[in-house]
Amino acid sequence: MATIKIKQVKSRIGAPADQKKTLDALGLRKLNRVVEHECTPSIMGMVNKVKHLVAIVE
Repeated sequence: MATIKIKQVKSRIGAPADQKKTLDALGLRKLNRVVEHECTPSIMGMVNKVKHLVAIVE
């Protein structure tokens, strides 16, 4: 499968607790960090949930 790189571009401060847990599950704990994941429907669902806090890096 293809992999995607996800970068946290906005702060988690002020985000609801479920969105903070989603960022933790993705492995994003600090601003401007980049993680790489397989492009699965579950990962894409998590990215969609916090799409205002992250960006897909090519």
